[in-house]
Amino acid sequence: MFDTKIAVVLRNNLAGWQKLNVTAFLMTGIAGRHPEIIGEAYRDRAGNLYNPLSIQPIIVLSADEATMSAVHRRALDRDIASSLFIEEMFATGYDAANRAVFAEFAPEDAKVVGIALRAEKKIVDKITKGATMQH
Repeated sequence: MFDTKIAVVLRNNLAGWQKLNVTAFLMTGIAGRHPEIIGEAYRDRAGNLYNPLSIQPIIVLSADEATMSAVHRRALDRDIASSLFIEEMFATGYDAANRAVFAEFAPEDAKVVGIALRAEKKIVDKITKGATMQH
């Protein structure tokens, strides 16, 4: 049905709250870059209106630190825009601080805890190779 795939890859040693937090933040980046994935608003039988959601399924995967680095590197090598969350961002409390700490690292030393991307299915599968379904 879709030519593209959305994948979120989370480092496998995160606490439950961190997995949820990182997933939420990463998906805002995907939706911001690809607004066409957002469908129509939802309306229940009583007529209450709810926010629109993604029209496309999202897979959530898990990976160890080495695989996270490989996924990050593969996305960069293929010039695929991604959302990235690094470990140091857990210690900040607002957007400007997140961007400031993010800017202190390069791909070779970033402690990536989450990455999200949307691209052609085959490309996403190649980039996320080694990651497994999140449990």
